[in-house]
Amino acid sequence: MSNDKIRNSKDSAPFNKTTQVGQGGELHQLAEDTHAALTTNQGLSISDNQNSLKSNPLGPVLLEDFILREKITHFDHERIPERIVHARGTGVHGYFELTHSLEHYTTAKILTEVGEKTPLFTRISTVAGGSGSVDTPRDVRGFATKFYTKEGNWDLVGNNVPVFFIQDAIKFPDLVHAIKMEPDRGFPQSATAHDTFWDFISLTPESMHMVMWIMSDRTIPRSLRMIEGFGVHSFRLINEAGNSTFVKFHWRPKLGLQSMVWDEAVKTAGADPDFMRRDMFEAIESGDFPEWDLAVQLFTEQEAEEFPFDHLDATKLIPEELVPLQYIGRMVLDRWPNNFFAETEQVAFCPSHVVPGIDFSNDPLLQGRLFSYLDTQLSRLGSPNFHQIPVNAPKCPFANHQRDGHMQMEQPTGRVAYEPNSLSGTSPSETPRGFNSAAVNENGIKGRIRAESFADHYSQAKQFFMSQSSYEQTHIASALIFELSKVEHVHIREAMVSHLRNISEELASRVADGLGFKTIPNPYKPASAVEEMPPSPALQLIGKMKDTLQGRSVGILISDGSDATTISTIKKAAIKAGASVKIVAPKIGEAKLSDGTLLKIDGQLAGTPSVIFDAVAIVLSSDSAKKLSTEAAAIDFIRDAFGHLKAIASDKGGDMLLNLANISVDAGVVDTTRLDTFITAAKTRQWDREKYVRATP
Repeated sequence: MSNDKIRNSKDSAPFNKTTQVGQGGELHQLAEDTHAALTTNQGLSISDNQNSLKSNPLGPVLLEDFILREKITHFDHERIPERIVHARGTGVHGYFELTHSLEHYTTAKILTEVGEKTPLFTRISTVAGGSGSVDTPRDVRGFATKFYTKEGNWDLVGNNVPVFFIQDAIKFPDLVHAIKMEPDRGFPQSATAHDTFWDFISLTPESMHMVMWIMSDRTIPRSLRMIEGFGVHSFRLINEAGNSTFVKFHWRPKLGLQSMVWDEAVKTAGADPDFMRRDMFEAIESGDFPEWDLAVQLFTEQEAEEFPFDHLDATKLIPEELVPLQYIGRMVLDRWPNNFFAETEQVAFCPSHVVPGIDFSNDPLLQGRLFSYLDTQLSRLGSPNFHQIPVNAPKCPFANHQRDGHMQMEQPTGRVAYEPNSLSGTSPSETPRGFNSAAVNENGIKGRIRAESFADHYSQAKQFFMSQSSYEQTHIASALIFELSKVEHVHIREAMVSHLRNISEELASRVADGLGFKTIPNPYKPASAVEEMPPSPALQLIGKMKDTLQGRSVGILISDGSDATTISTIKKAAIKAGASVKIVAPKIGEAKLSDGTLLKIDGQLAGTPSVIFDAVAIVLSSDSAKKLSTEAAAIDFIRDAFGHLKAIASDKGGDMLLNLANISVDAGVVDTTRLDTFITAAKTRQWDREKYVRATP
């Protein structure tokens, strides 16, 4: 990937401004003069709206790029005070404990002092919806962590998927404008199933890898405690000798991965729009603290040259089989904020917040983020003094000569506010132990150019799809059909299927059939050959689920007369296995059990559907079952649990409702006397059941 290999970004775009996809998949030429010239706000026409100005094809983005700065500055200031993206978030305090030192690679104390516990604040969020949207849309989850280290704040700002839609930050405003509510109608909220999003994606082949991720089960997680986190970009670590090593950061949840099925996610949004925030809150309140391992992928410049892709391209990942993960520490979230607005809403993350020993790569998306995030905080929080808000303030001493400004809370003393000076012997000054950038030789041709090594848009998308289990491949196909069926313009649907043919002919055929195509569109000609990469099991979700009930929830549906011994036995077994248990009944308050005792009810049936549980048990007397036989909420409680592939335990009274709900017995539907079988089945989903409960493409 030598620097002299360059290409104009327009060569890798699927359809330029003069083309449109026809209903048969062919391209139609549009007259050039149908498009007004794209200009800056000063009327300057723009020749390239796809690439930031860089010192060379793989070099850093230049500060002189006034077009990038104007575009992103305007975008950053579009909404006040809500975040433009990641508006709906859940934040929690905790700590990071280093278990393995990276002293050979970095001077950063947080990564070299084993056993040290560093306080932190983590915020997990959805991307597309506003602050009042629901918790369970199909969406990427932001995963941002602020470490309050001895050497200053370090913000590791990423997502729950390791790649992104675009390769260059100059396209970020376009991406978000496309993904947000359509501006002429104000909907859909927190959803990608609409024309503007898929129109943009169909014209941006670099997004195809990300499309596979967002259409996968990764973007409908069961809990925020069961998602992975990724720093997305390559960063640099710098050691005492000044040598640098590339690094990618990974968070791995102790509870393992778990997702919802789509129908479950939709119904959960109706049952509890705050489901994931509540889940996190209740876990911390009960002392069941969420925990993640921090892992790194370390590699040299020379090793990166041998990769069959460019690690500076944010639409690419480094397979774990190529560069294995090294686990170096753990994060524990153990304290809910005292005030949601003061902390979760006002916390300000910036990728540019690093500590000595950590530096940046030339990833053009990261380079733009280094500017954009700080600019956004100035708009959202209204002042360059946002760092004085307690949740943003370092917990180590900090001092400089910055003064005044809106919302200044400090009261600096003395006559000196500059450096160097000879009038004060105690004012802050630069130090050799401070931050130093990596010594990197940059050379090449300056311009709005994209490296040839960024041209492959399909190989890793294909690898991701081929690495999934058959169940997950079906879910991706179903998600694409659902999303594209909401798109009004046929040529957009056809364009997307033409891209899918470069990823998987089987997937393209399944989606085309689901969209009712009579013929399948021709495949789009890729800018670079599609490579056959080996499957990576690490990219699966189902394959990485843990065989555990830890952190999961079991619901027991009861009523007056339910067998006390059965309820007690199931509850004890579920709790012993690590699950929380809630008792559901037709009425809130207490239920009188078979032995005359009263049992407190945790949730009323109509307001506590089975979608909020990972497994359910039905324990009912014959009389209660008869009464509930005409209650739709009771039938739905069972049908949804079955349809969402969950384990169900049932006694004889419960069997009456199962029969009414037309539920057939399988490996996950067992009698309450087979408790061990129920607990085992509750630890996973009954994936083989799926083909019997819904038509799959």
